[in-house]
Amino acid sequence: MSFFKVEDLTAGYGGRPVVEKISFELEEGSLLGLLGANGSGKTTLLKAICGILPHQGSCVLEGTRLEKLPPRQLARLCSYIPQRSGISIDISLLDVVLMGFNPRLGLLEHPSAQMKEKARQALAQTGLEERAEDNYLQLSEGQKQLCILARTLAAEGRFLLLDEPESALDFRHRYRMLELLRDWLRGGEDGGQKKRAAAAALHDPSLALNCCDSLLLLSEGKIHAVLHPGTDPLERMEEQLAVIYGSVSLHRCRDKSGREQLVMLKENGGLE
Repeated sequence: MSFFKVEDLTAGYGGRPVVEKISFELEEGSLLGLLGANGSGKTTLLKAICGILPHQGSCVLEGTRLEKLPPRQLARLCSYIPQRSGISIDISLLDVVLMGFNPRLGLLEHPSAQMKEKARQALAQTGLEERAEDNYLQLSEGQKQLCILARTLAAEGRFLLLDEPESALDFRHRYRMLELLRDWLRGGEDGGQKKRAAAAALHDPSLALNCCDSLLLLSEGKIHAVLHPGTDPLERMEEQLAVIYGSVSLHRCRDKSGREQLVMLKENGGLE
């Protein structure tokens, strides 16, 4: 049995479907990247999976159908990181991270000392430990994304959905965020005892090609192709990616440490 499965998912707005009959499976410990042009349905798909949008079809996590879960129980299993957090009040970074524990707390119950320690550790992972007591609203957009990621890292969920988490980050922090996500998928310092998986809508195809186990290419609300960058022939990936990005070429190269990387170029020689 797959860790996570979506079957015949259809969702949209105002009675108009944006994604139709989407089906895919995801194994534990894996990261799925969603690629597609603006309006292809990436955000709609993520919102439907985590229960924000009503939808037809089913989403099943380790045999449990998510549509049947109460909101608090669903929030314990699935975390969603939107492009913008929506936080508009003065609040410390530490308190933002502690929000991740809300589904586990009773009415008027305060976070425990252990929860606060986990929150500080998560901030340290994202490089924000020195700003734990600072005002969240004073952060840059990229720092806000890292703070929200820290909230997710601390909350001990099982399935993570991210909507273009790298869009506000510079080059170095984009790869740092994905490294943190990969470590979370492995279980971090707890030895991988908890099964986890993640799906991320990504704006940067090069990041997706080098950091994701598989890629779901969306076009006009439907799955155009599923790619596996580690094993698929370059020619096949070029052909499928061209539907989104126009004519491209892919090349395998190695960085100074000897690790293989995929580089994507436009046919006219410009970097994608």
